Amino acid sequence: MKFGLQLPVQAQSTLMAAPWESSAGPAELAAVAAACDVNGFDYVGVCDHVAVPRDLAPRMSTTWYDTVATLGWLAARTERVRLLSHVYVLAYRHPLATAKAFATLDMLSGGRVILGVGAGHAAGEFEALGIPFDQRGTITDQRIAHVRAALRDEWSTGDVGQRPRPLQDGGPPIWVGGSSRPAMRRAATLGDGWLPQGPPDGGMVAAISSLREERERAGLVFDGFAVGGGVSFYVGTPAWEVPDWIVTGRPDAISDRIAELGAIGVTHVQVRPQSRTCDEFVDQIAAFGSEIAPLLVDV
Repeated sequence: MKFGLQLPVQAQSTLMAAPWESSAGPAELAAVAAACDVNGFDYVGVCDHVAVPRDLAPRMSTTWYDTVATLGWLAARTERVRLLSHVYVLAYRHPLATAKAFATLDMLSGGRVILGVGAGHAAGEFEALGIPFDQRGTITDQRIAHVRAALRDEWSTGDVGQRPRPLQDGGPPIWVGGSSRPAMRRAATLGDGWLPQGPPDGGMVAAISSLREERERAGLVFDGFAVGGGVSFYVGTPAWEVPDWIVTGRPDAISDRIAELGAIGVTHVQVRPQSRTCDEFVDQIAAFGSEIAPLLVDV
């Protein structure tokens, strides 16, 4: 079982961000990423929005750091943790531009990149960028294939080449985000992994079974396919009220919940510490690495 973290500060949706994040910046972001790096986390994730529509701003805010710029900045401040785009909207950029950015990032980071991609959801953002919202699924499918080809073969187009090349053989793995049926089909048939975004219809057991079946129908192996899941936690008893779905208490209570996900086929759990300050967030990461991660060795 591997575990990762979608970073705070860099994306401040009101649905996710803790109050302390609104006044935080590069120092806090770097501290969290460094804590993940030294505490055995598999990846840190950075989100992607170019320009948030006014009608969505009250819920989403407009604070969304640029994905590639932020991951590149973090690459220089970490040594081991992988760098995930969670998720990059392929329809917003030409596939050669995406391939160039992530090949460069992979080379500079020592081969630590995971290219998480998605179809996007903000209709006004598509409109602002001049991209047809109703065609985003088809565009995403096509661009996954084009980006993968460009990452694997410098001369995939036959006419233009790109260097530097990614350090990972064949390019970074591509994980597809989304919990809708089209997104899951896209992940199973075109991706190397799946990042659920919200509970899928029918629950995780049915979703993982569907992913397996889709890959088998496409003639692809399921072994080695990354399956994401999520747990929000607090090691110990929080001194303030948290929602019922937050797993709190002893390390074994939290590791047991994560083990349940492993038992149904989740391979990469995205964890989210509850916190009132950045220091508390970092302390929770350290507690997870020292007290919970050792309990997951055989999961």
